[in-house]
Amino acid sequence: MEQENFRDSIATINKEGKRAWIFPKKPSGKFYQYRKYVSYFLLLFLVLAPFVKINGNQFLLFNVLERHFNIFGFPFWPQDFHLVVISMIIGVVFIALFTVAYGRIFCGWMCPQTIFLEMVFRRIEYWIEGDRGAQMRLSKSKWTAEKIRKRVLKWVIFFIISFLIANIFLAYLIGSDQLVKYVTDGPMAHLGTMIPLLIFTAVFYFIFAWFREQVCIIACPYGRLQGVLLDEKSVVVAYDHVRGEGDNGRKKFRKNEEREALGHGDCIDCLQCVHVCPTGIDIRNGTQLECVNCTACIDECDTIMDRINKPKGLIRYASEVEITENRQFKFTARMKGYTAILTILTGILVGMLFLRNELEANILRLPGQLYERKENNIISNVYTYKLVNKTVEDVADVQFKLLSHQGTITLVAKDHFTVPAQNIAEGTLFIEINNSGLNGDKDLLKIGVYSKGQLIETTKAQFLAPRSYN
Repeated sequence: MEQENFRDSIATINKEGKRAWIFPKKPSGKFYQYRKYVSYFLLLFLVLAPFVKINGNQFLLFNVLERHFNIFGFPFWPQDFHLVVISMIIGVVFIALFTVAYGRIFCGWMCPQTIFLEMVFRRIEYWIEGDRGAQMRLSKSKWTAEKIRKRVLKWVIFFIISFLIANIFLAYLIGSDQLVKYVTDGPMAHLGTMIPLLIFTAVFYFIFAWFREQVCIIACPYGRLQGVLLDEKSVVVAYDHVRGEGDNGRKKFRKNEEREALGHGDCIDCLQCVHVCPTGIDIRNGTQLECVNCTACIDECDTIMDRINKPKGLIRYASEVEITENRQFKFTARMKGYTAILTILTGILVGMLFLRNELEANILRLPGQLYERKENNIISNVYTYKLVNKTVEDVADVQFKLLSHQGTITLVAKDHFTVPAQNIAEGTLFIEINNSGLNGDKDLLKIGVYSKGQLIETTKAQFLAPRSYN
Protein backbone atom coordinates (compact mmCIF):
# COMPACT_ATOMS: atom_id res chain seq x y z
CA MET A 1 0.00 0.00 0.00
CA GLU A 2 1.14 3.53 -0.72
CA GLN A 3 1.79 6.10 1.94
CA GLU A 4 -1.35 7.60 3.42
CA ASN A 5 -0.65 11.23 2.54
CA PHE A 6 -3.73 11.05 0.29
CA ARG A 7 -5.81 11.44 3.46
CA ASP A 8 -4.52 15.01 3.84
CA SER A 9 -6.38 16.23 0.74
CA ILE A 10 -9.45 15.58 -1.38
CA ALA A 11 -9.62 15.09 -5.13
CA THR A 12 -11.91 18.08 -5.75
CA ILE A 13 -9.47 20.66 -4.30
CA ASN A 14 -6.09 21.39 -5.91
CA LYS A 15 -2.87 22.48 -4.17
CA GLU A 16 -3.84 26.15 -4.51
CA GLY A 17 -7.11 25.49 -2.67
CA LYS A 18 -9.27 25.98 -5.76
CA ARG A 19 -11.93 23.68 -7.20
CA ALA A 20 -10.46 20.77 -9.14
CA TRP A 21 -13.10 19.71 -11.63
CA ILE A 22 -13.74 15.97 -11.88
CA PHE A 23 -14.09 14.51 -15.38
CA PRO A 24 -15.03 10.86 -14.76
CA LYS A 25 -14.82 8.40 -17.60
CA LYS A 26 -18.17 7.07 -18.81
CA PRO A 27 -18.70 3.82 -16.88
CA SER A 28 -19.74 0.54 -18.46
CA GLY A 29 -20.02 -3.06 -17.41
CA LYS A 30 -22.18 -5.52 -15.51
CA PHE A 31 -22.68 -3.53 -12.32
CA TYR A 32 -23.35 -0.34 -14.27
CA GLN A 33 -26.19 -2.08 -16.10
CA TYR A 34 -27.64 -3.26 -12.79
CA ARG A 35 -27.37 0.26 -11.40
CA LYS A 36 -29.20 1.63 -14.44
CA TYR A 37 -32.10 -0.78 -13.87
CA VAL A 38 -32.31 0.17 -10.18
CA SER A 39 -31.95 3.88 -10.92
CA TYR A 40 -34.62 3.97 -13.63
CA PHE A 41 -37.02 2.09 -11.37
CA LEU A 42 -36.39 4.54 -8.50
CA LEU A 43 -36.69 7.54 -10.84
CA LEU A 44 -40.01 6.21 -12.09
CA PHE A 45 -41.14 5.68 -8.50
CA LEU A 46 -40.06 9.21 -7.53
CA VAL A 47 -41.96 10.78 -10.41
CA LEU A 48 -45.15 8.70 -10.08
CA ALA A 49 -45.47 8.44 -6.27
CA PRO A 50 -47.15 11.87 -5.79
CA PHE A 51 -49.67 11.09 -8.54
CA VAL A 52 -50.63 7.56 -7.42
CA LYS A 53 -53.56 7.34 -4.99
CA ILE A 54 -54.70 4.54 -2.71
CA ASN A 55 -58.26 4.82 -1.39
CA GLY A 56 -58.18 8.46 -2.46
CA ASN A 57 -54.97 9.19 -0.52
CA GLN A 58 -51.82 10.33 -2.31
CA PHE A 59 -49.25 7.54 -2.07
CA LEU A 60 -46.55 9.85 -0.62
CA LEU A 61 -47.28 13.33 0.75
CA PHE A 62 -45.21 15.48 3.12
CA ASN A 63 -47.33 18.60 3.60
CA VAL A 64 -45.33 20.27 6.36
CA LEU A 65 -47.30 23.54 6.30
CA GLU A 66 -50.64 21.83 6.97
CA ARG A 67 -48.99 19.06 9.02
CA HIS A 68 -50.52 16.38 6.83
CA PHE A 69 -48.51 13.35 5.72
CA ASN A 70 -49.32 10.31 3.59
CA ILE A 71 -46.91 7.40 3.75
CA PHE A 72 -47.65 4.50 1.37
CA GLY A 73 -51.26 5.66 1.20
CA PHE A 74 -51.75 5.89 4.97
CA PRO A 75 -52.71 9.43 6.08
CA PHE A 76 -50.92 10.82 9.13
CA TRP A 77 -51.91 13.93 11.09
CA PRO A 78 -50.20 15.74 14.01
CA GLN A 79 -52.01 13.32 16.32
CA ASP A 80 -50.10 10.49 14.59
CA PHE A 81 -46.71 12.10 15.03
CA HIS A 82 -45.49 9.20 17.17
CA LEU A 83 -46.04 6.88 14.19
CA VAL A 84 -44.02 9.18 11.93
CA VAL A 85 -41.20 9.22 14.50
CA ILE A 86 -41.16 5.42 14.70
CA SER A 87 -41.11 5.23 10.88
CA MET A 88 -38.13 7.60 10.77
CA ILE A 89 -36.29 5.58 13.44
CA ILE A 90 -36.92 2.39 11.43
CA GLY A 91 -35.47 4.11 8.36
CA VAL A 92 -32.35 5.18 10.26
CA VAL A 93 -31.82 1.69 11.76
CA PHE A 94 -32.39 0.12 8.33
CA ILE A 95 -29.71 2.34 6.75
CA ALA A 96 -27.38 1.72 9.71
CA LEU A 97 -27.81 -2.05 9.33
CA PHE A 98 -27.02 -1.92 5.63
CA THR A 99 -24.01 0.31 6.30
CA VAL A 100 -22.62 -2.06 8.92
CA ALA A 101 -23.12 -5.03 6.59
CA TYR A 102 -22.54 -3.57 3.12
CA GLY A 103 -20.92 -0.17 3.57
CA ARG A 104 -22.13 2.91 1.70
CA ILE A 105 -24.22 0.90 -0.77
CA PHE A 106 -27.21 3.22 -0.25
CA CYS A 107 -25.19 6.16 -1.63
CA GLY A 108 -24.13 4.40 -4.81
CA TRP A 109 -27.37 2.62 -5.64
CA MET A 110 -30.36 4.42 -4.07
CA CYS A 111 -29.44 7.99 -3.07
CA PRO A 112 -31.39 10.56 -5.17
CA GLN A 113 -28.27 12.74 -5.41
CA THR A 114 -26.25 9.94 -7.02
CA ILE A 115 -29.09 8.74 -9.25
CA PHE A 116 -29.86 12.19 -10.63
CA LEU A 117 -26.20 13.13 -11.07
CA GLU A 118 -24.88 9.88 -12.57
CA MET A 119 -27.93 8.59 -14.43
CA VAL A 120 -29.46 11.85 -15.66
CA PHE A 121 -27.17 14.88 -15.69
CA ARG A 122 -23.86 13.16 -16.46
CA ARG A 123 -25.44 10.99 -19.16
CA ILE A 124 -26.69 14.18 -20.83
CA GLU A 125 -23.19 15.60 -20.47
CA TYR A 126 -21.66 12.53 -22.12
CA TRP A 127 -24.20 12.86 -24.95
CA ILE A 128 -23.43 16.55 -25.60
CA GLU A 129 -19.72 16.88 -24.74
CA GLY A 130 -18.38 13.35 -25.12
CA ASP A 131 -16.39 11.13 -22.77
CA ARG A 132 -13.67 12.11 -20.29
CA GLY A 133 -11.00 13.12 -22.83
CA ALA A 134 -13.39 15.17 -24.97
CA GLN A 135 -14.75 16.99 -21.89
CA MET A 136 -11.25 17.84 -20.68
CA ARG A 137 -10.26 19.20 -24.09
CA LEU A 138 -13.48 21.22 -24.31
CA SER A 139 -12.91 22.68 -20.86
CA LYS A 140 -9.39 23.83 -21.75
CA SER A 141 -10.31 25.18 -25.19
CA LYS A 142 -11.21 28.77 -25.95
CA TRP A 143 -14.80 29.92 -26.24
CA THR A 144 -15.43 28.96 -29.84
CA ALA A 145 -18.85 28.70 -31.47
CA GLU A 146 -18.85 24.93 -30.88
CA LYS A 147 -18.03 25.28 -27.19
CA ILE A 148 -20.71 27.96 -26.71
CA ARG A 149 -23.28 25.81 -28.51
CA LYS A 150 -22.52 22.73 -26.41
CA ARG A 151 -22.37 24.56 -23.10
CA VAL A 152 -25.57 26.57 -23.70
CA LEU A 153 -27.43 23.45 -24.83
CA LYS A 154 -26.25 21.58 -21.75
CA TRP A 155 -27.13 24.41 -19.36
CA VAL A 156 -30.61 24.86 -20.86
CA ILE A 157 -31.38 21.14 -20.57
CA PHE A 158 -30.00 21.09 -17.01
CA PHE A 159 -32.25 24.02 -16.08
CA ILE A 160 -35.34 22.38 -17.58
CA ILE A 161 -34.68 19.13 -15.71
CA SER A 162 -34.02 21.07 -12.48
CA PHE A 163 -37.36 22.85 -12.96
CA LEU A 164 -39.13 19.52 -13.44
CA ILE A 165 -37.46 18.08 -10.33
CA ALA A 166 -38.57 21.13 -8.33
CA ASN A 167 -42.16 20.57 -9.52
CA ILE A 168 -42.03 16.91 -8.53
CA PHE A 169 -40.81 17.83 -5.05
CA LEU A 170 -43.55 20.48 -4.85
CA ALA A 171 -46.11 17.73 -5.54
CA TYR A 172 -44.77 15.90 -2.48
CA LEU A 173 -45.17 19.05 -0.36
CA ILE A 174 -48.56 20.46 -1.41
CA GLY A 175 -50.17 17.49 -3.17
CA SER A 176 -50.38 16.54 -6.84
CA ASP A 177 -53.96 17.84 -7.20
CA GLN A 178 -52.92 21.25 -5.94
CA LEU A 179 -49.88 21.26 -8.25
CA VAL A 180 -52.03 20.45 -11.29
CA LYS A 181 -54.39 23.28 -10.30
CA TYR A 182 -51.47 25.72 -10.06
CA VAL A 183 -50.22 24.64 -13.49
CA THR A 184 -53.63 25.02 -15.15
CA ASP A 185 -54.25 28.39 -13.46
CA GLY A 186 -50.93 29.74 -14.73
CA PRO A 187 -47.86 31.01 -12.85
CA MET A 188 -49.11 34.61 -12.51
CA ALA A 189 -52.09 33.43 -10.46
CA HIS A 190 -49.80 31.86 -7.86
CA LEU A 191 -46.69 34.01 -7.61
CA GLY A 192 -46.33 33.13 -3.94
CA THR A 193 -45.65 29.54 -5.02
CA MET A 194 -43.84 30.28 -8.27
CA ILE A 195 -41.05 32.28 -6.60
CA PRO A 196 -40.07 29.50 -4.11
CA LEU A 197 -40.33 27.03 -7.00
CA LEU A 198 -37.77 29.00 -9.00
CA ILE A 199 -35.54 29.23 -5.92
CA PHE A 200 -35.60 25.44 -5.54
CA THR A 201 -34.95 25.10 -9.27
CA ALA A 202 -31.86 27.28 -8.86
CA VAL A 203 -30.72 25.14 -5.90
CA PHE A 204 -31.09 21.90 -7.88
CA TYR A 205 -29.35 23.46 -10.88
CA PHE A 206 -26.46 24.62 -8.67
CA ILE A 207 -26.11 21.15 -7.12
CA PHE A 208 -26.18 19.13 -10.34
CA ALA A 209 -24.45 21.58 -12.67
CA TRP A 210 -21.66 22.78 -10.37
CA PHE A 211 -21.54 21.45 -6.79
CA ARG A 212 -21.99 17.82 -7.86
CA GLU A 213 -19.85 15.23 -6.06
CA GLN A 214 -18.97 17.75 -3.36
CA VAL A 215 -22.41 17.11 -1.88
CA CYS A 216 -21.26 13.56 -1.08
CA ILE A 217 -17.78 14.62 0.02
CA ILE A 218 -18.46 17.83 1.97
CA ALA A 219 -22.16 18.32 2.70
CA CYS A 220 -23.65 14.88 3.29
CA PRO A 221 -23.37 13.65 6.91
CA TYR A 222 -23.81 10.03 5.88
CA GLY A 223 -20.17 9.77 4.80
CA ARG A 224 -19.12 10.64 8.35
CA LEU A 225 -21.65 8.19 9.76
CA GLN A 226 -20.13 5.50 7.56
CA GLY A 227 -16.74 5.97 9.22
CA VAL A 228 -18.32 5.24 12.60
CA LEU A 229 -20.32 2.18 11.51
CA LEU A 230 -17.84 0.39 9.26
CA ASP A 231 -15.41 -2.22 10.54
CA GLU A 232 -13.07 -4.76 8.95
CA LYS A 233 -15.97 -7.19 8.51
CA SER A 234 -18.16 -4.81 6.47
CA VAL A 235 -18.52 -5.64 2.78
CA VAL A 236 -17.47 -2.61 0.71
CA VAL A 237 -16.02 -1.88 -2.71
CA ALA A 238 -12.45 -2.91 -1.96
CA TYR A 239 -9.13 -3.33 -3.76
CA ASP A 240 -7.50 -6.71 -3.15
CA HIS A 241 -4.11 -5.34 -2.13
CA VAL A 242 -2.77 -8.83 -1.35
CA ARG A 243 -3.25 -9.93 -4.93
CA GLY A 244 -2.75 -6.53 -6.55
CA GLU A 245 0.52 -5.55 -4.87
CA GLY A 246 2.29 -8.89 -4.60
CA ASP A 247 5.70 -8.84 -2.87
CA ASN A 248 7.22 -6.01 -4.89
CA GLY A 249 4.21 -3.80 -5.57
CA ARG A 250 2.25 -2.95 -8.70
CA LYS A 251 3.91 -2.49 -12.09
CA LYS A 252 2.97 -1.31 -15.58
CA PHE A 253 1.94 -4.12 -17.93
CA ARG A 254 4.46 -5.55 -20.37
CA LYS A 255 3.55 -8.29 -22.80
CA ASN A 256 5.10 -11.74 -22.15
CA GLU A 257 6.58 -10.57 -18.84
CA GLU A 258 6.63 -13.03 -15.92
CA ARG A 259 5.07 -10.76 -13.30
CA GLU A 260 4.73 -13.44 -10.65
CA ALA A 261 8.37 -14.46 -10.96
CA LEU A 262 9.38 -10.82 -10.51
CA GLY A 263 7.17 -10.55 -7.43
CA HIS A 264 4.73 -8.01 -8.86
CA GLY A 265 0.99 -8.11 -8.27
CA ASP A 266 -1.85 -8.11 -10.80
CA CYS A 267 -2.40 -4.34 -10.65
CA ILE A 268 -0.80 -2.81 -13.77
CA ASP A 269 -1.16 0.78 -12.49
CA CYS A 270 -3.29 1.83 -15.50
CA LEU A 271 -5.25 4.35 -13.35
CA GLN A 272 -8.52 3.48 -15.09
CA CYS A 273 -10.17 2.91 -11.70
CA VAL A 274 -9.22 6.49 -10.79
CA HIS A 275 -10.37 7.99 -14.09
CA VAL A 276 -13.81 6.38 -13.88
CA CYS A 277 -14.42 7.33 -10.23
CA PRO A 278 -17.13 10.03 -9.90
CA THR A 279 -15.45 11.44 -6.77
CA GLY A 280 -11.90 11.23 -8.13
CA ILE A 281 -10.40 8.91 -5.50
CA ASP A 282 -7.95 6.05 -5.88
CA ILE A 283 -9.70 2.97 -4.50
CA ARG A 284 -6.32 1.27 -4.13
CA ASN A 285 -5.67 3.48 -1.11
CA GLY A 286 -8.34 1.59 0.82
CA THR A 287 -11.73 2.56 2.23
CA GLN A 288 -12.22 6.32 2.04
CA LEU A 289 -14.93 8.74 3.08
CA GLU A 290 -15.40 9.91 -0.52
CA CYS A 291 -16.21 6.41 -1.86
CA VAL A 292 -19.94 6.03 -2.54
CA ASN A 293 -19.73 2.32 -3.52
CA CYS A 294 -20.91 3.04 -7.07
CA THR A 295 -18.97 0.00 -8.46
CA ALA A 296 -17.67 1.94 -11.50
CA CYS A 297 -14.10 0.96 -10.57
CA ILE A 298 -15.11 -2.72 -10.34
CA ASP A 299 -16.45 -2.73 -13.90
CA GLU A 300 -13.45 -0.85 -15.26
CA CYS A 301 -10.90 -3.06 -13.51
CA ASP A 302 -12.67 -6.23 -14.65
CA THR A 303 -12.46 -4.97 -18.23
CA ILE A 304 -8.69 -4.40 -17.88
CA MET A 305 -8.17 -7.83 -16.28
CA ASP A 306 -9.97 -9.41 -19.23
CA ARG A 307 -7.63 -7.66 -21.67
CA ILE A 308 -4.48 -8.90 -19.96
CA ASN A 309 -5.86 -12.40 -19.29
CA LYS A 310 -5.97 -12.04 -15.51
CA PRO A 311 -8.81 -13.17 -13.22
CA LYS A 312 -11.53 -10.62 -12.51
CA GLY A 313 -12.22 -9.36 -9.00
CA LEU A 314 -9.06 -7.40 -8.28
CA ILE A 315 -11.53 -4.71 -7.17
CA ARG A 316 -14.74 -6.25 -5.85
CA TYR A 317 -17.28 -6.29 -3.07
CA ALA A 318 -15.33 -7.70 -0.14
CA SER A 319 -14.42 -7.07 3.47
CA GLU A 320 -10.93 -6.44 4.78
CA VAL A 321 -11.11 -9.74 6.66
CA GLU A 322 -11.97 -11.60 3.45
CA ILE A 323 -9.00 -10.06 1.61
CA THR A 324 -6.37 -10.53 4.31
CA GLU A 325 -7.59 -13.75 5.97
CA ASN A 326 -9.66 -15.31 3.15
CA ARG A 327 -12.73 -15.51 5.39
CA GLN A 328 -16.23 -15.30 3.94
CA PHE A 329 -18.87 -12.79 5.04
CA LYS A 330 -21.09 -13.71 7.97
CA PHE A 331 -23.55 -11.88 10.21
CA THR A 332 -21.75 -10.45 13.22
CA ALA A 333 -23.24 -9.90 16.67
CA ARG A 334 -23.61 -6.20 15.92
CA MET A 335 -25.54 -6.93 12.71
CA LYS A 336 -27.79 -9.35 14.59
CA GLY A 337 -28.45 -6.64 17.19
CA TYR A 338 -29.46 -4.10 14.52
CA THR A 339 -31.66 -6.74 12.87
CA ALA A 340 -33.39 -7.51 16.17
CA ILE A 341 -34.05 -3.81 16.85
CA LEU A 342 -35.31 -3.32 13.30
CA THR A 343 -37.66 -6.31 13.63
CA ILE A 344 -39.05 -5.11 16.97
CA LEU A 345 -39.62 -1.54 15.75
CA THR A 346 -41.28 -2.77 12.56
CA GLY A 347 -43.58 -5.01 14.61
CA ILE A 348 -44.51 -2.10 16.88
CA LEU A 349 -45.24 0.13 13.87
CA VAL A 350 -47.42 -2.50 12.17
CA GLY A 351 -49.35 -3.06 15.41
CA MET A 352 -49.93 0.66 15.87
CA LEU A 353 -51.11 1.01 12.28
CA PHE A 354 -53.73 -1.70 12.81
CA LEU A 355 -54.89 -0.07 16.07
CA ARG A 356 -54.95 3.42 14.57
CA ASN A 357 -58.39 5.06 14.37
CA GLU A 358 -59.61 6.67 11.16
CA LEU A 359 -61.52 9.29 13.15
CA GLU A 360 -59.85 10.74 16.24
CA ALA A 361 -61.94 12.49 18.90
CA ASN A 362 -60.77 14.82 21.68
CA ILE A 363 -63.18 16.35 24.19
CA LEU A 364 -61.72 18.72 26.80
CA ARG A 365 -63.26 20.84 29.51
CA LEU A 366 -63.25 24.54 28.66
CA PRO A 367 -60.23 26.04 30.51
CA GLY A 368 -61.10 28.27 33.48
CA GLN A 369 -64.76 27.18 33.63
CA LEU A 370 -66.28 25.57 36.75
CA TYR A 371 -69.39 23.44 36.86
CA GLU A 372 -72.87 24.96 36.83
CA ARG A 373 -75.61 23.77 39.21
CA LYS A 374 -79.09 23.64 37.68
CA GLU A 375 -82.55 22.66 38.85
CA ASN A 376 -83.29 19.15 40.04
CA ASN A 377 -79.68 18.62 41.19
CA ILE A 378 -78.34 18.71 37.60
CA ILE A 379 -74.64 19.55 37.18
CA SER A 380 -73.48 21.01 33.84
CA ASN A 381 -69.96 21.21 32.37
CA VAL A 382 -68.93 22.96 29.16
CA TYR A 383 -66.44 21.32 26.76
CA THR A 384 -64.72 21.90 23.47
CA TYR A 385 -64.48 19.05 21.00
CA LYS A 386 -62.21 18.40 18.03
CA LEU A 387 -62.74 15.57 15.55
CA VAL A 388 -60.05 14.69 13.00
CA ASN A 389 -61.27 12.79 9.94
CA LYS A 390 -58.29 10.90 8.47
CA THR A 391 -60.27 9.32 5.63
CA VAL A 392 -61.15 10.58 2.15
CA GLU A 393 -64.90 10.39 2.83
CA ASP A 394 -67.12 12.71 4.85
CA VAL A 395 -68.29 11.46 8.25
CA ALA A 396 -71.91 12.57 8.28
CA ASP A 397 -74.61 13.00 10.93
CA VAL A 398 -72.18 12.97 13.86
CA GLN A 399 -73.61 12.87 17.41
CA PHE A 400 -72.25 12.30 20.92
CA LYS A 401 -73.73 9.99 23.58
CA LEU A 402 -72.72 9.24 27.16
CA LEU A 403 -71.73 5.60 27.60
CA SER A 404 -70.63 5.53 31.24
CA HIS A 405 -73.27 7.73 32.96
CA GLN A 406 -76.89 8.73 32.64
CA GLY A 407 -77.04 12.25 31.24
CA THR A 408 -77.37 14.41 28.17
CA ILE A 409 -74.97 15.98 25.68
CA THR A 410 -76.07 19.18 23.96
CA LEU A 411 -74.20 20.73 21.05
CA VAL A 412 -74.05 24.52 20.81
CA ALA A 413 -76.02 25.86 17.79
CA LYS A 414 -76.59 22.42 16.20
CA ASP A 415 -77.85 18.93 16.92
CA HIS A 416 -75.51 17.05 14.60
CA PHE A 417 -72.80 17.88 12.07
CA THR A 418 -70.49 16.50 9.37
CA VAL A 419 -66.71 16.10 9.56
CA PRO A 420 -65.35 16.77 6.04
CA ALA A 421 -62.94 14.31 4.44
CA GLN A 422 -59.34 14.78 5.62
CA ASN A 423 -60.40 17.73 7.73
CA ILE A 424 -61.21 18.84 11.26
CA ALA A 425 -64.51 19.71 12.97
CA GLU A 426 -64.49 21.77 16.18
CA GLY A 427 -67.14 23.15 18.46
CA THR A 428 -68.59 23.44 21.95
CA LEU A 429 -70.96 21.15 23.87
CA PHE A 430 -72.55 20.87 27.29
CA ILE A 431 -72.77 17.67 29.35
CA GLU A 432 -75.43 17.53 32.07
CA ILE A 433 -75.57 14.77 34.71
CA ASN A 434 -77.62 14.39 37.89
CA ASN A 435 -75.29 14.78 40.89
CA SER A 436 -76.73 11.61 42.43
CA GLY A 437 -75.25 9.60 39.57
CA LEU A 438 -71.70 10.88 40.20
CA ASN A 439 -69.11 9.18 42.38
CA GLY A 440 -67.19 12.27 43.52
CA ASP A 441 -66.03 15.72 42.54
CA LYS A 442 -64.19 14.39 39.45
CA ASP A 443 -65.68 11.61 37.35
CA LEU A 444 -64.18 10.13 34.21
CA LEU A 445 -66.79 10.01 31.47
CA LYS A 446 -66.82 7.64 28.52
CA ILE A 447 -68.32 9.26 25.45
CA GLY A 448 -69.33 7.61 22.20
CA VAL A 449 -69.07 9.26 18.79
CA TYR A 450 -71.82 8.11 16.43
CA SER A 451 -72.25 8.55 12.68
CA LYS A 452 -75.69 7.80 11.27
CA GLY A 453 -76.52 5.99 14.50
CA GLN A 454 -73.43 3.74 14.40
CA LEU A 455 -70.67 3.92 17.03
CA ILE A 456 -67.40 4.80 15.28
CA GLU A 457 -65.17 6.03 18.13
CA THR A 458 -65.00 6.42 21.90
CA THR A 459 -63.20 8.98 24.00
CA LYS A 460 -62.94 10.07 27.64
CA ALA A 461 -63.29 13.36 29.50
CA GLN A 462 -63.19 14.59 33.10
CA PHE A 463 -66.46 15.83 34.66
CA LEU A 464 -66.28 18.38 37.50
CA ALA A 465 -69.01 18.44 40.20
CA PRO A 466 -69.47 19.49 43.83
CA ARG A 467 -68.20 16.98 46.34
CA SER A 468 -70.90 14.65 47.53
CA TYR A 469 -71.14 13.88 51.28
CA ASN A 470 -73.68 11.08 51.05
